[in-house]
Amino acid sequence: MVNYRKNEKQMPEVDESWWESVLAEEERYVAPSAKRRVGNMPAKADTSKQIPNWTEVRDLYHEDRIVNLEVTGYNRGGVLVEGDGLYGFVPYSHLIEMASESDNENRDDDLESYLGRTLKLKVIECAPEDGRVVFSERAALAEPGIRMNLFNTLEPGQSVTGSVTNITDFGVFIDLGGVEGLVHISELSWGRVSHPRQIVSLGEKVEAQVLEISPERCRVALSLKRLLPNPWENAGTDFSVGQTVPAVITSVVSYGAFARLEVGVEGLIHASEMPLDDDQTVRDVVSVDQDVMVRILHVDAANQRMGLSLNLDGENA
Repeated sequence: MVNYRKNEKQMPEVDESWWESVLAEEERYVAPSAKRRVGNMPAKADTSKQIPNWTEVRDLYHEDRIVNLEVTGYNRGGVLVEGDGLYGFVPYSHLIEMASESDNENRDDDLESYLGRTLKLKVIECAPEDGRVVFSERAALAEPGIRMNLFNTLEPGQSVTGSVTNITDFGVFIDLGGVEGLVHISELSWGRVSHPRQIVSLGEKVEAQVLEISPERCRVALSLKRLLPNPWENAGTDFSVGQTVPAVITSVVSYGAFARLEVGVEGLIHASEMPLDDDQTVRDVVSVDQDVMVRILHVDAANQRMGLSLNLDGENA
């Protein structure tokens, strides 16, 4: 269901690298790299002669119709489907049974089980100039025509609600009721996020803000963090160099640790700002979720960066 709430602030632009990072994993698997089962042995599929009926593909896309196609090939990125002059690719994240198995070590075996199966699909991307047709099994769960109706009501700045349908390393997919939007990992929180699972869980109902709409590519860019106040806007005045404040360790890396202050901003405690003995590493001194006291070394609110120094003597119990 869509909730209408205008945002009077100027909407942020979603640069090309945003979408590139979203699609990188799926792009690398599309078309000629898929395997096809021949006898008892897997072999490379020859897709060079598989030219889709572009008129039919366009009609399916614009009319938001459902089509039944057979799975004829697979790789770790998804499955190849074809039938009645139609050829295309279904990304792993758009297979219903695979939605919660993005880290499954048995992915190849799971995808091989799709061979010969007939799937109900919708076209979610039609790019004749690239020879690219992308189908979705999850999109076909919605009735025909719903996608276009929803796209006609969406606009940047709008607040929408939906359910989390897939969690990947690069972001979270949210079903808006016939169209899936994506919250890139950089738009999940104003703080640092190591993995989207830190913020949301599969099936969870969430509220998001629409950043960008691309009906021709069936893409909606969403943000969770932009519905919340940006704690960095006042960081330059709320904090001063030399001030000691409580914080919580959110991530430990080889060169230091990230710590979140109470207002939500996050800073880096470099290893050189920790009381380490010669034989100690960062992980010997701090751990995730540990309460600590830190001294502020510098604040760069414009670039959302803060340098911290660990004060173990003032650590909270």
